[in-house]
Amino acid sequence: MAVTINTSDAPKRKLNLYGGWRAAFPFLLPSLIGFFFFFLLPTARGIYLSLTDWNLLSNSGDFIGTENYERLADDPLFWNSVRVTLFYVVINIVAQTLLAIGIAVMMDRLTKSAFVRAVVLLPYLIPNVIVTLLFVWLLDPTFGVVSDAIAAIPIIGFESNYFTSIDGVIPTIAAVMTWRHMGYTALLIFAGLQTIPKSLYEAASLDGATEWQMMRRITVPLLRPVLALVLVITVIGSFQVFDAVQVGTGGFGGRPGGPINASRVIYLYIFENAFNFNDFGYAAAISVVLLGVLMVVTAFQLKILRADESDLA
Repeated sequence: MAVTINTSDAPKRKLNLYGGWRAAFPFLLPSLIGFFFFFLLPTARGIYLSLTDWNLLSNSGDFIGTENYERLADDPLFWNSVRVTLFYVVINIVAQTLLAIGIAVMMDRLTKSAFVRAVVLLPYLIPNVIVTLLFVWLLDPTFGVVSDAIAAIPIIGFESNYFTSIDGVIPTIAAVMTWRHMGYTALLIFAGLQTIPKSLYEAASLDGATEWQMMRRITVPLLRPVLALVLVITVIGSFQVFDAVQVGTGGFGGRPGGPINASRVIYLYIFENAFNFNDFGYAAAISVVLLGVLMVVTAFQLKILRADESDLA
C-alpha cells in the first residue's frame, strides 16, 4: 500500500545567507585583517612607490608617473633576469613535477607508511639557505664528496665547477631546489591519489592494462585538480627563487648573480636595485610587473587545466 506524506504543513527551512555570513564573519576576521595589512596594503604601497623615484635613505621621493616602467623596456639586465628566471622555472617545474608524481605513485602502490612519508618530507623542512650551503660544500670541485663521485663517471664535457659555471649554475640551483621541494609536492599528489577509487585500477588490471597505461589513462586525468594546484604553487615559488641564488653564487667570496649575470634571477635583480643601488621606485616597478605576470600565468594555468572540474564527479 502506497503511503502519501503531506508536506504542506511541514515547516519550511530557508537558506539564510545573511545569517550564515554573520556566523562565519568572526572566524574569517583574523584572516581578513592579516590579508589587508600584509597583502593588500603592501601591494597598494608598492604600486604607488613604482610611480616615484623613491630614495630609501631619505624615505622620500617625487611622483614621476610611468618612467620606471618605461625604463624596463630598454634595460638589458632586466630582460636578462627574465630569461634566466624562465630557464630556472622550466627546469625546476618539469623535474620536480615528474619526480613528485613518480614518488607519490610508488608510495601509493608500495607503502603508505608514515615513516616513509616523514623521510620524503624531511628535505622540505630544512631551510633553503642551509640546503644550498650544504650542496655548495658537497659540490665543491676541490673537496666535495658528491663532486668527486660524479667526476669519477666518464661523461664527456663534464664540468665540476657547478655554482661558478655559466652554463651549469642555473641547472645546479634547480636541481638543489628540486631535491628540497619534491617530497612536499609528492605528498600533495599522494593525497590526491587517495581520492581515486581503487576499483578503477582493479578493473584496468583485469583488462590487461600496464602500469604506464593506468598512469596515463586513470591517474593523470583524475589528478587534474590536484596537479593544477601543485603547478600553481610550484610555478609561483619558482619565480620567487632568491635565497638559493644569493647563497649558492655569493658564498665563499663569489658574486651573487654570477658568473657574468648567468644566475641573476628577477628577485635578485629587484633586491639589488632596492638595497644596493637605492633605486627603490624602479625595484617596485619590477615587482609590480612580476605580480602581474604571476596573476596572468596562474589564471592561464587554472583555465587550461580546468582546476574547478573533476572527472570523479
